[in-house]
Amino acid sequence: MNYWKKIGTKSNKENSYILDTGRIMENFLEETTSTSSKDGADEGGSPQKESTPTEGGAPSTQESLVPLADDVLLVDISDALSEKDRVKFTVHTRTTLPGYAKQDFCVVRQHEEFVWLHDRFEENEEYAGYIIPPCPPRPDFDASREKLQRLGEGEGNMTKEEFKKMKQELEAEYLATFKKTVAMHEVFLTRLTSHAVFRKDQHLKVFLEYDQDLCAKPRRKMDLFGGLVRSLGKTTDELYLGATVRDVNDFFEKELQFLTDYHTQLKEAATRTEKMTKKHKEVADTHIRISSALLELSTAEQGNMEKFLAKVAEVFEKIRNMEGRVSSDQDLKLGDTLRYYQRDSHAAKALLIRRLRCLAAYEAANRNLERARAKNKDVHAAENAQTQACQKFETMSAHGKQELVGFRTRRVAAFKKSLIELAELEGKHAKSQYEFLRQSLLSLKDA
Repeated sequence: MNYWKKIGTKSNKENSYILDTGRIMENFLEETTSTSSKDGADEGGSPQKESTPTEGGAPSTQESLVPLADDVLLVDISDALSEKDRVKFTVHTRTTLPGYAKQDFCVVRQHEEFVWLHDRFEENEEYAGYIIPPCPPRPDFDASREKLQRLGEGEGNMTKEEFKKMKQELEAEYLATFKKTVAMHEVFLTRLTSHAVFRKDQHLKVFLEYDQDLCAKPRRKMDLFGGLVRSLGKTTDELYLGATVRDVNDFFEKELQFLTDYHTQLKEAATRTEKMTKKHKEVADTHIRISSALLELSTAEQGNMEKFLAKVAEVFEKIRNMEGRVSSDQDLKLGDTLRYYQRDSHAAKALLIRRLRCLAAYEAANRNLERARAKNKDVHAAENAQTQACQKFETMSAHGKQELVGFRTRRVAAFKKSLIELAELEGKHAKSQYEFLRQSLLSLKDA
């Protein structure tokens, strides 16, 4: 795929969308009701041998024929296409869960639709006791576009060889960013489909199975302003609850203190890692400038000196490539892990804030019940409200504790895996650089 043709000038007017939920849900439910008896799995639960191609393409026949176990929901992003300021993801689903019209199908989704799905989970009160997986970040190719523009402006000041090298580097950088974007969106879906409760959500079913565009109309400015107000409201609510509500459970109190500090530390570590990798890339880019200067100098020389300078220029160019790979691996294994768990720890902290809000409602219900009994008025209604608040709080606490323990296990395993892989890559790169420099010195001595 020629990604250079996909990069375009960013539009001044950003297009964002909201979903006409009611209309699409009604249409979707009507379609699945009418087609489930025709296109569903057979009585034995075996996967279908044929799958219907969609706009984003069809799954491979070989993969479709692999039998699935019962109660399985597997999701991956099988393809993605970048078009100027948006990316289209082909979401491939294989499932044996009841209720799905087919067992193997694809739909095409945009980033705004992932945001819509995330918002549906956050707004659902039934999931208040669970950690909602963080929404994937919006695809951002601005840096690649700016570099492309600068490259085009400076084309007249470069040789064809220099321009070709710079273009290849930008292509590699854009492709790495593109792959990272696809991976983050796939992780979001995998977290949802592997969760025992989230995988049964009706909105997730619509997202995976409804083969039409979910973005129905542009989001108005008032909707954007409302989102900002809600964000500020959450921050204020967090400060107020932290100051007025005393958690009687030591586990949750310690978890909130830990996550508050942990999120701050992750943010600082992610910022420092980003600065480190950026400086490392600048060091790598310096090597290519030294290489170009030496190569230009070699044209002014003759004989052995010309060959010697050309060889040195080649050495610096290869060192630049090596240093660039080291920087990319550091950003991938360390930077991405820190940034992801910065967002995930914020989601875990949001669970604790929702629990504090529920605790405040429970305490308010207790006070209302005491006043009702004192006045001997509306006692039955107050008792029912207190019972419901108590049940909701206890249920949220049970689910929340299980989620936080799982978050701790998942977090430790992820960091362990990333850091081990980073250490292995650092060692591999160091050995490669040492051997290359040793061979280069021997070659230069013979020049």
